[in-house]
Amino acid sequence: MIDVNDLRKGVTFVLDGTLYKVLDYSHNKTGRGNASIKVKARNVRTGTTLEKTFQSGDRVQDVRLDFHNVQFLYTDGESYHFMDNETFEQPAIASKVIGEAAGFLKEGMEVKLTFFENEAIDIDLPTSVDLKVTWAENAVKGDTATGVTKKVKTETGLEVSCPYFVTAGDTIRVDTRTGDYVTRV
Repeated sequence: MIDVNDLRKGVTFVLDGTLYKVLDYSHNKTGRGNASIKVKARNVRTGTTLEKTFQSGDRVQDVRLDFHNVQFLYTDGESYHFMDNETFEQPAIASKVIGEAAGFLKEGMEVKLTFFENEAIDIDLPTSVDLKVTWAENAVKGDTATGVTKKVKTETGLEVSCPYFVTAGDTIRVDTRTGDYVTRV
């Protein structure tokens, strides 16, 4: 058991038999009484979010997680399939668990999978990925003086706001934490 004061972004815990991962955390201390800890957490298996307020001193069940370096192989629409670099096993994760990370996954890409009781429950992406631009809006001459951006679509289907000089066929680096354009590669 761990104290709710130890919950931080990224921590995984069990509450009422359900596995949650902390997305957001805030600690509020008023003048009198106990502090309150507000947690926004994602149900790891279903993808739904929960907002819960704990009182200081409450405890939740901590979990032991295993991490494996894997290579992304393919998706069949419902699941994303990976291959463990050491054991060559091929775990699959449901697309609802992958969520927004799907826009950053390219075939052959190396990522880290999180396992709980031999079940793949989460994915940890590198901080940035290089993606090829497949479609870009046309730039209008003279619009570049004010730092205007345009939408481009990448090979994975991800839409990114980029400067006007990025064209179809370019490769761009995208930050996986925010989904923002970093640089042209």
